[in-house]
Amino acid sequence: MSDILFHYEKVNPTSWAYLSSLLMLALFFKFTRIWSLRNLDLLLLIALAPGLLLTQYGLENIEATRILKLGFMWLHAVGVLLMIRLLVDPAFVRRPLLEPNLNSAGLGFLGGALLFFLMANIVTGKPKLGDVSPGRTAAAIREGQESDELEATFDTTGPGYWLLYLMPRITTQKVIAGGTSRPAPPTESDTAEDLQQNKVLKATARVMAILSQVSIVTGLLVIGARHFENGAAGLAAAAMYLLLPYTALWTGDVRHVLPASLLVGAVALYRRPIAAGVLLGLASGMIYYPVFLLPLWCSFYWRRGVKRFAGGVLLAIAVLVIVAALIDGSFDVFRDHFMQMFGLRVPTINPTMGIWQFWDGWYRLPILALFVALAFSFIAWPEPKNLGHLVSGTAALMLGVQFWHAHDGGLFIAWYLPLLLLTIYRPSLEDRVALSRVAEGWWQVRQRRRAAAG
Repeated sequence: MSDILFHYEKVNPTSWAYLSSLLMLALFFKFTRIWSLRNLDLLLLIALAPGLLLTQYGLENIEATRILKLGFMWLHAVGVLLMIRLLVDPAFVRRPLLEPNLNSAGLGFLGGALLFFLMANIVTGKPKLGDVSPGRTAAAIREGQESDELEATFDTTGPGYWLLYLMPRITTQKVIAGGTSRPAPPTESDTAEDLQQNKVLKATARVMAILSQVSIVTGLLVIGARHFENGAAGLAAAAMYLLLPYTALWTGDVRHVLPASLLVGAVALYRRPIAAGVLLGLASGMIYYPVFLLPLWCSFYWRRGVKRFAGGVLLAIAVLVIVAALIDGSFDVFRDHFMQMFGLRVPTINPTMGIWQFWDGWYRLPILALFVALAFSFIAWPEPKNLGHLVSGTAALMLGVQFWHAHDGGLFIAWYLPLLLLTIYRPSLEDRVALSRVAEGWWQVRQRRRAAAG
């Protein structure tokens, strides 16, 4: 950025947390209605910042284990409050229209400027040494070679699509100034092919992160304008998403933003069940956890569109499986990747990452059982489901994943943050049900025409 803007320096995450919190209060806090739900939501969003900063500091400083534990505990405590907020959202029938304190033109300009700076940080950012280590095993994976490093990678990355875990994180912000975030230097064992592969991985990660962030912002704008019939609500949600410190800290991590863009896209295309199913299927194949959204989404489409939605999900997952089979060099490697993709293994009892490195891993099992019960409870509750229930339920389930996710659970806020913002700004959507908003399939149209002709 210093090449574009003279003497430009990145804002420290701690300073940005203070500045962004003040900006959010100035833009979205309703000073004329202090005791309002909107203000409570805003304070809960701002409360995520201390936990993020503490966690980031602990991750960058290996000796700060107490700070790291405090950061994860803070994030989980705020997550519990957000979960309660999302679960009771269907009970709020009255949803008054509370416009931001800045008009739409000002919000659009601010959001565009923030998006420009965030994307520029991705382009100029550097991956750290630990962020490119999974990429160094890509050649061994394709050749089907076995190595201790490869097996360790499988043990620590968690369920999901293995190609996604090869993408390095582009570091755009650092809490600790110093050498901990310096880029990974080439080693003597690196061949020209390895160096070229790392360059391709870094470029691919940058492009995917930029496209994902743009897709999230575009999806929020489309949902606000088309489905909420309120462009200002979409602008407010997009501006708040770009203002939050989390977005600045994890802008360049594909594992955070790519699944989020797919989930937002599925909501934006909810009137087209096949397209929504394909996007949700891609998200399920990428990180596995959106599989638990299927009961909620199938229940939403049950009266119309459930077969098309299920077909889209199966199509997307089949494509991912075929791609993995073509890339893998042997059946044994493909079997391992297939099992990792669908989480076909016993839950980890003694995780070494996230909050569960400090807590007894056995407590994950009852939390996981409660989460599964919540996922299947959406089949019958609430009934009938509208778009508002779909958005809040999806956000609640992706937030619930953070409580039992064994690998840095609590940090993947992007998986539910855009949907949480849509829940905050959504109007009453009682008429947005599948039976009235989703068009009939070609087979239903054909049968109806035959009946009319007969």
